[in-house]
Amino acid sequence: MDATAYRQFAELEDTHFWFLARRRIFFHLLDRLLEGRRGLRILEIGCGSGGMLRTLSRYGDVTGLDISMDVLRFARSRGAEGLCVASGHALPVRPHSLDLIALFDAIEHIPDDVGVLRECQRALKPGGLVFLSVPAYQFLYANNDRVAHHLRRYTRRQLRDRLSTAGLAPVKVTYFNTLLFPLILPTVLAKKLQESFRPVGDRTNLSHHVPAPLNRLLADVIGSERHLLSGIDFPFGHSIIGVGRA
Repeated sequence: MDATAYRQFAELEDTHFWFLARRRIFFHLLDRLLEGRRGLRILEIGCGSGGMLRTLSRYGDVTGLDISMDVLRFARSRGAEGLCVASGHALPVRPHSLDLIALFDAIEHIPDDVGVLRECQRALKPGGLVFLSVPAYQFLYANNDRVAHHLRRYTRRQLRDRLSTAGLAPVKVTYFNTLLFPLILPTVLAKKLQESFRPVGDRTNLSHHVPAPLNRLLADVIGSERHLLSGIDFPFGHSIIGVGRA
């Protein structure tokens, strides 16, 4: 990921509507999937600046893994602990030793995504979970993906197939960021058309200032999807959540 994107993530992850909403959705689902369990052994692959580690720690002992030493130094400077430099293709853990592995918007950066999921399967205890989120629909691939070094976007079927191929039983695979998708779709397509005529450099979706009242409203609208996602899977959306069981 470009330094610009990491800097934006670190600056905005506690205030920007997208980070606030997805955190509400992810941990609402994890609370239900883990059924109040505590004392778990947890690994976050691609932890970046460490913004999710503190919340994950409510379930147990968390290790944050990233391939970049520079990124982990930055995460440590922000108070993150339990960090490890390693590749998702060779996790530094014993077989069947982890209860939960999280990949929050991480696996789309990795060339061999199935290989990493197979390594997760090796590392998980029987019944352990992998929880991942990815961007949806390759036709929406735009400059924001290039700056973030995304190699691909997914459909729900593709993500489900990758979990199954890796030996993980799909527990839940659903689109999210669905309520605003009718607005997001034409906006992204218009941006893609604009980018074809005029390069936009390292600007991302996070480069635009969002007024505080609108930011709160968007966070509430997207975050409200968590109540529906507890019981159903959405048929479309701008992103996807996948949960697999070892």
